[in-house]
Amino acid sequence: MTHDQLFIKMAIDSWNGQVTATSKLLDQLSDEQLQEQVAPGKNRGIYLLGHLVSVHDKMLSLLLLGEELYPELYPVFVQSPDGAVAGLPVTIAQLRQQWTQVNAKLAEQFAQLSAEDWFGRHANISAEDWAKEPHRNRLNVLLSRTNHLSNHRGQLALLVKK
Repeated sequence: MTHDQLFIKMAIDSWNGQVTATSKLLDQLSDEQLQEQVAPGKNRGIYLLGHLVSVHDKMLSLLLLGEELYPELYPVFVQSPDGAVAGLPVTIAQLRQQWTQVNAKLAEQFAQLSAEDWFGRHANISAEDWAKEPHRNRLNVLLSRTNHLSNHRGQLALLVKK
């Protein structure tokens, strides 16, 4: 295994660990708990779940891995704050299913990428910027999204009843 392959394996293992831990946490949380705010004046659990589904879904097109599965979620859970959209377009049960489906799709696509692919350009960087900043690659997106997921998993953990 080359150093590049080893580094990519470490990054994917970290991603998978965060996805698994978040899935276990979501399994512990009831639908009623997901309707609650993580703290007074903060996002509800359902919003955070929708946000994570949408951000992970967007990774498919961002990493040039295919079309998004649920593009209708992006305006509701990323472009709008919690509570701004009356009547969410999905139920908690649907979001739970979409969480599983989008992460399975990402895992399937990640397994097909070579080390060279991971160090390649993603969809949100121009060829000109890429030439100047090759560190803004697909692997960098995975690392930032892993941190993003970890942050929101910490917020969701606040909903667990002691």
